Amino acid sequence: MPRIASPLIIVVALLYFAGVVAISVWSARRTRTTRDFFVAGRGIGLVALTVASVSASVSGFIFIGGPGLLYRVGLGALWIVLPASLTNVLGAWVLAKRMRLLGEVRGAMTVPDAIGARYRSPAAQGIAAVAILIAVVGYMATNCLAMGYVVDAIFGVGMGWGIWIGIGITLAYSVAGGILAGVYNDVFQGTLMAVASVLVFGYVLRVNGGMSGISHAIMPVAPAFLGPWGTMTPIAALSFFFVFGMGALGQPQSVHKYYMLKDPLQLKWYPLLKTLGLILVLLLYFGVGVGVKALVATGRMAPLSVADEATPRFLLGFTPVLLAALVFSGIAAATMSAINGFINIGAAAVTHDIPVALGRTLVDELRWGRVATVVIAIAAALVARYSGTMVAFLGIFGWGLFASTLVPSLAFGLNWEGATREGAIASMATGLTVTVTFETLAYFKAYSFPSGVTVSGLSLVLSILAFFTVSGLTRRAAPGQLDPDVRAVMEL
Repeated sequence: MPRIASPLIIVVALLYFAGVVAISVWSARRTRTTRDFFVAGRGIGLVALTVASVSASVSGFIFIGGPGLLYRVGLGALWIVLPASLTNVLGAWVLAKRMRLLGEVRGAMTVPDAIGARYRSPAAQGIAAVAILIAVVGYMATNCLAMGYVVDAIFGVGMGWGIWIGIGITLAYSVAGGILAGVYNDVFQGTLMAVASVLVFGYVLRVNGGMSGISHAIMPVAPAFLGPWGTMTPIAALSFFFVFGMGALGQPQSVHKYYMLKDPLQLKWYPLLKTLGLILVLLLYFGVGVGVKALVATGRMAPLSVADEATPRFLLGFTPVLLAALVFSGIAAATMSAINGFINIGAAAVTHDIPVALGRTLVDELRWGRVATVVIAIAAALVARYSGTMVAFLGIFGWGLFASTLVPSLAFGLNWEGATREGAIASMATGLTVTVTFETLAYFKAYSFPSGVTVSGLSLVLSILAFFTVSGLTRRAAPGQLDPDVRAVMEL
């Protein structure tokens, strides 16, 4: 990122971080039990949960990587976000109510908890926990690196120090307040970022003469940019739609929040509220992507050497410094919130799910959860600091692994009584094997799929096929693997 340090931006960033610390101190005083630490005491209201879920869904990608991708490939990049409303409805319909009720009847606190209860299988719970832990470290590493770039751009401390400063602040509130601190920091930064996104979109329209001015500027130089697929192939765009539409149902940083809802009866409003929230924050994703393309096309901005410079270049050149400061500070805070969510999920896998799978329970899970939080955060920061280009590989690997190992066994399994533990284990093993194998081959350039075919899409499809095929072959075992209380939850 270009250096953006200025006195006003630094002051706003410090005030922003002070707000994060204040929320964290308040949350720490309310975190007294393991349930408080991992699921916020199941006491989060619908509006707070929705805003936090929006923040967890978009993270820093929407403000840096997303506009850069749209600038590079055109409107085809919208196929990543178009399935959002569909996913929100499916999430509330097939997952949220059942997971929240499993929290009541079984005391479930994690995604592997739900898988273990559904299939009456510690082995399935353990495999899910191991897959989550592997993916969490990779996903966190990408967020640590992004956070390092933003902190360095604001304060000029260097990328290495940016990573450690950011992870230090995140650890301070993660260890003290757990997921409760993360949720309310998500609410804080999500609200500010929604406002900032609307304002930035307004400036995009203002400097380009509205949407008509943008289209007239782009059409003569890059007509394919404004087509329904952008510069992508149709199969690539539709693959985005499938992977991000279905794969989002297996992203634990989002689905884990269903446990936290205070009143499950309010879920009927969740899809509408979350979709409206996403529309607001995605205005920046869309607006900056097309707006910067129009500015470059008309010669008012030099072509970008790196597509991810789209947001910084536009903010510094065409918006008030105060608004730029708010967005940059918000990007750092959003990344920290995302890291907090992943830390919490990884700590739960280490201190709760894996011990349960091994037939053991830890004494004082809250204390060990805090220890695991520190260890996982430091591991991810070290990976981000020293792994170089492998960080991007780990981020892609993390998304695909979450989707292929969790969507069939969790989203489908909680809605189909014919699913079996053998089918769940086969799907998770397939997703893990395919994702690791082909992402590694692609990273080392030993093999790559044809244009438009993604490893994430292939692994998710094969995982789904394995789930239904093996469940069909072992369907006689299905009734005996479903406990009465879990069956009642699925029938509600």
